[in-house]
Amino acid sequence: MAYNLKEIIAEKPSRFTSGHRMCAGCGAPPVARMVLRALKPEDHAVISVATGCMEVSTFIYPYTAWTDSFIHTAFECAAANASGAEATYKALKRKGKISEDQTTKFIAFGGDGGTYDIGLQSLSGAMERGHDMVYVCYDNGAYMNTGIQRSSATPRFADTTTSPAGKVIPGKMQSRKDLSNIIANHHIPYVAQTIAVNNFKDLYEKSEKAIYTEGPAFLNVLAPCPRGWGYNTEDLMQINKLAVETCYWPLYEVIDGKYIVNYKPKNKLPVEEFLKPQKRFKHMFKPGNEWMIEEFQKEVDRRWEELLNLEETTNKEQE
Repeated sequence: MAYNLKEIIAEKPSRFTSGHRMCAGCGAPPVARMVLRALKPEDHAVISVATGCMEVSTFIYPYTAWTDSFIHTAFECAAANASGAEATYKALKRKGKISEDQTTKFIAFGGDGGTYDIGLQSLSGAMERGHDMVYVCYDNGAYMNTGIQRSSATPRFADTTTSPAGKVIPGKMQSRKDLSNIIANHHIPYVAQTIAVNNFKDLYEKSEKAIYTEGPAFLNVLAPCPRGWGYNTEDLMQINKLAVETCYWPLYEVIDGKYIVNYKPKNKLPVEEFLKPQKRFKHMFKPGNEWMIEEFQKEVDRRWEELLNLEETTNKEQE
């Protein structure tokens, strides 16, 4: 559908309501709100949310920010619960216990801790089995809810409570897992990478595609955390913009195996522009640590070139 934010807000009241307790400047609430706005008004949704920032701050019994059916699940089980609910729904429809006219969509949300790490097994299983559901990862790059511990989504050299930057070890020493490509290699119909704010058009349209693509779909959404990343709360949009303009977080889709890069910066910014506003990377700018910025830039450049090559290769294969 044509995208017009004012019309969407007027026609589709938020299914993720205000009054939750997420931090100011957090990227996760805009993710949930815009993903659910992509639902058709007449469609019902079952939401499965892994333990994490979003769950503990939006569903504090007896209060909830969710207007659709909501399942709070264990850290590792968001995809398993959503896939089980979807299988039950199909069985009840076959038995005539649910009207054929009723449409219910199944959406799971998890942070990177509950997706890249603890929940990867159940996510992989749900994708492989082909359940008609959407899994949304709001990627804030660490276990933020429990004290900013490193995850496999944490970028190299980032300072966290379990990868502290010191004289011997300069932050996390391992590279960030490329989960979007891992899920794309499950050969599912739709995978996309997008951002929380700064480009609501991209987030909304990819959410709509994911929800209304038959079969499993996966959205990986960059959702910055002011507490864990160390930026000013009012700079959320700028942080997202820099992530995209430096190609640290490319915007792309994988539709039936075909890679489509949605945005290619005309003037790709050096990655230090993304790193500089964040306290978790401040040690990289101390004298003698220039090599860390150089290594970080090399990795960003390599992944960007790999993505462009995948786009070229998969497009040729499908010509």
